[in-house]
Amino acid sequence: MPSQGAATADYYALTHWSYLDELVFWGGSAGEGIVLAPNAPIVDAAHRHGVPVLGNIFLPPTAYGGQLQWTRDLVQQDAAGHYPLAAQLVAVAVAYGFDGWFVNAETGGGNTALGTAMLGFMTELKSLAAARGQRVTWYDAMTVNGTVSWQGALNSQNQAFFQTADDMFVDFRWSTSTLASSGTKAVQLGRSRYELWAGVDVESNGSSTSVNWDAIVPSGSAHVTSIGFYRPEWTRNHLPASRTPGDFHAADDRFWTGRSLDPSRPDGTDPWRAPAVSVADRSTVSAVPFASVFNTGHGLRWYEDGEVTSDTAWNHLGLQDRLPSRRWAVRTAGTRPTVTFDFADAWRGGSSVLVNGALDQPVVLDLYATQLPISAQTVVELTYRTDAGAVDVELAVATAEPGTAGAAPPYTYLPVDSGDGWSTSTVPLTGLSGTVHALGVRLTATGGPVRWRLGAIAVREAVSTPAAPADPGITAADGGNLRLAWDAAPGAVRHYTLHRLLPDGTRRFLGATGQRAYYLTGLQPEQGEAAARFEVRAVGELYTSSDPVTVTHTW
Repeated sequence: MPSQGAATADYYALTHWSYLDELVFWGGSAGEGIVLAPNAPIVDAAHRHGVPVLGNIFLPPTAYGGQLQWTRDLVQQDAAGHYPLAAQLVAVAVAYGFDGWFVNAETGGGNTALGTAMLGFMTELKSLAAARGQRVTWYDAMTVNGTVSWQGALNSQNQAFFQTADDMFVDFRWSTSTLASSGTKAVQLGRSRYELWAGVDVESNGSSTSVNWDAIVPSGSAHVTSIGFYRPEWTRNHLPASRTPGDFHAADDRFWTGRSLDPSRPDGTDPWRAPAVSVADRSTVSAVPFASVFNTGHGLRWYEDGEVTSDTAWNHLGLQDRLPSRRWAVRTAGTRPTVTFDFADAWRGGSSVLVNGALDQPVVLDLYATQLPISAQTVVELTYRTDAGAVDVELAVATAEPGTAGAAPPYTYLPVDSGDGWSTSTVPLTGLSGTVHALGVRLTATGGPVRWRLGAIAVREAVSTPAAPADPGITAADGGNLRLAWDAAPGAVRHYTLHRLLPDGTRRFLGATGQRAYYLTGLQPEQGEAAARFEVRAVGELYTSSDPVTVTHTW
């Protein structure tokens, strides 16, 4: 539960946010604690992609150490008949900036009185949560008579709980008929059938899990309910301990995109019906300025302007960019190249987009679905590098939606200047007007095979630089462990970066955060220095940095 990342790249860096309506930060146990609040990095990444994040209340089965008294404690009332813990849970979510609670009451042995108390608690929790813009999700376990009996359906045993919540996770015991009747009942109650999540347990087998997909998302008719994946972090956990970020993303892309790894060309023989095949994606790229360096939230090193400024592996999901939603849609009459997030080199952060292949025909790579207004000053910047072969690059811009679902965006192609090494080209949207609906690149090889990487994209009018933070200082020190804090820079800030200024004049990246404090550990004097010097900068949406403010620590 690190609040500002950690010094390892081995992390579940979820990137396929565009298919998610809600993320539950699952966890808790009789031994660890039964109320789990999500940490800041995952909340920040989810919110950047428009996804609400819920904390988890897990009342375990008695076989796993659950105690019925914990359920009674949760639903206790005060002298006025209120449920004090409902108000406290809402207050916790307000304080930490997440979006509500997932309530999973699985401790058996209850009775009707306990079921009635739980119903009262849920009613008050939902009322208080709604007043603060929060959500509540109920897990299909406890029934109205207080016993635990997983229904695998919405029915008379759990209907009252569903009515106190925003949605319900239907236990894995569902069948074709129970999902159909559940969807019908939801509509009869004046609710949406898609406020029911049909549970799919992927903890053990991930994308090899056998699922009756036609019961949930039939390919030829309207979907019956929504899908609720239980523990999709299988995409990381099933890999060997020697796993790399590339290994993880390969497995994660397989899970979310399907066997073809291209949502524009799904594999109809794939028994795993990946979300990209049946679920519409969502983009939050809707305002200028917009920029991305394709940072996935972890990496083997940290790069700035194409140079390594820290060779320490890291993760911090709060630094993750808004990433391309449907990955990777590649349109070509020739051989499809491989397209991946690559961690061997980057322009900024820890990763870049690598296109690798023969490119025997022009290749169009879809990047972002957008809703970006065009003005006379709007330009698009691309930062890229050709590692092998030779390639002409064009920016692909669509100012209208495709004519039919799944068709290619109606792109206009604008030439991009060539250069050696990492190059940044600024492309005015001259002659275009209205709204940018999609952005991509077209690559035409003039010598191959080709290895080409995209390091950054930005859509802007004027260049803006954030103001510097103020009043930096060391608020706690214990040997080589220091806590730095500062006052926020005025205006919009993407995050703050911390560097150490070494005696030889070089700068070493130490970390970055969206918060106004950072904790450093294990520092030591370097190159005979008597005092360590640190720099804090504010970074804006376009990845422009403020002037540094400095902090000195005497050894």
